[in-house]
Amino acid sequence: MERRVAIVGAGISGLLACKYVLQIGFHPIVFEVEDGIGGLWRHTIESTKLQNNKQYYRFSDFPWHSSVKDEYPSNQQVLDYLNSYAQNFNIIPCIRFNSRVIHIDYVGVSNEEMESWELWSSNSRPFGSKGTWHITVQDTNSFSTEVHKAEFVILCLGKYSGFPNIPEFPPGQGPEVFKGRVMHSMEYSALDNETAAELIKGKRITIVGSQKSAVDIADECANANGVTYPCTIIQRTAHWLLPDYSIWGIHLGLLYLNRFAELLVHKPGEPFLLSLVASLFSPLRWGISKFVETSLKWRLPLKKYGLVPKHSFLEDISSCQIAILPENYFDKIKEGSILIKKSQSISFCREGLIIDGEAKPLETDLVILATGYKGDQKLKNIFKSPIFQNYINGSAIPHYRQIIHPRIPQMAIIGYAESLSNIFSNEMRCQWLAQFLDGNIEVPSIREMEKDVTMWEENMKRYGGRYYWKSCIVSCGIWYNDMLCKDMKCNPRRKNGLFAEMFEPYGPTDYVGL
Repeated sequence: MERRVAIVGAGISGLLACKYVLQIGFHPIVFEVEDGIGGLWRHTIESTKLQNNKQYYRFSDFPWHSSVKDEYPSNQQVLDYLNSYAQNFNIIPCIRFNSRVIHIDYVGVSNEEMESWELWSSNSRPFGSKGTWHITVQDTNSFSTEVHKAEFVILCLGKYSGFPNIPEFPPGQGPEVFKGRVMHSMEYSALDNETAAELIKGKRITIVGSQKSAVDIADECANANGVTYPCTIIQRTAHWLLPDYSIWGIHLGLLYLNRFAELLVHKPGEPFLLSLVASLFSPLRWGISKFVETSLKWRLPLKKYGLVPKHSFLEDISSCQIAILPENYFDKIKEGSILIKKSQSISFCREGLIIDGEAKPLETDLVILATGYKGDQKLKNIFKSPIFQNYINGSAIPHYRQIIHPRIPQMAIIGYAESLSNIFSNEMRCQWLAQFLDGNIEVPSIREMEKDVTMWEENMKRYGGRYYWKSCIVSCGIWYNDMLCKDMKCNPRRKNGLFAEMFEPYGPTDYVGL
């Protein structure tokens, strides 16, 4: 039978998937809606920089160019790096740009037959089933559509684009009554630098949100307008934001990203001895979190501005909620070019926004909603089948190995599980997927896969709390990579010597040549 592979999306995940599928002798076709690669990195604000040190945010077998001196490269430098990677591994010829995938449909197998399967795709393998994916693709220039067929589809859609999360308001209290302009951070980030600068110049701007996009846009507005037109951030929940990754001279990776750190937390499927160790060392785990919190409260005026989170640092890092602050961020709060207000709810009026505890409306000209995205809805909508859509019904998307949905055959999803370095974790998943496509890995029964998914979800709830749905694997990322390595029949111990194995942080270069 034919073994055609189609990839949807040419962001980081799509490039990685294409590279590793090419490497095993397939000839994939990649559908990309835009006219270039890079995904989210094509639509970032001018001041955006990497959150991670460049040595942690890199492809395992493709170093940054020596001309990039900054430890935290700019958005344009990241985009150049991705383009160099695509050129180096001959990925560009596989990509069909300006190609929007309208939907995908699994044809050739009835729903009743699929429901009777005990094994994924009927045989636990990527190929061999009589089903085929029909991919309806629209040319964004001519608006013509055509249907492509593939035996295996890899979805690399990205969580943080396409479907903005817009708060709902009662009638008469939403943006329609406001005389100014309301936009989502996605729309703002898509503007070119000149248009964005013109939009915010000389305006009273209010940003709704508390995460990285909110503080970055606020910083950009403060740089443009200073104290004359201060930028106001309205946030419901404070999160732990860092000036850098140094905690009293200790790199955060030494506290959370090595094997010793993972001894302190429970891991999915761990044996009794490791479970006992994690239970016994739980006071140390709590102490490390308090150590980081104390450091941040000492370095930053969090209490002065009401920005001390009510939850632990461990919860934020375990749900990938931490972020790096822009330079001199608190200096701008001190001088008054950035104002912070807390409110559990907001509503619009003609002059601006009504917030909790304020007698008068907050007068503003422009409201930017930095309220996140509905990544699950984006994924759900690509399926033509209502049954497959229902499998994606909810924010937490169940994946075996964070790659394969137990009930959706001949398909993989890359990029919906998170870590502190998504380029690193997604490369591991793409290597596993390539081995699976090449017939070197056989997945267990559907029932066993679902048990495994539930076990991982319970672990994420344990440490990530209410944000477990982000499918963040920071607290046991090495344990997760160990599982992938064992599946691929590779040695999971990647360091030289016992001390290094226990205490050195793991990074992309540890997994070169799997």
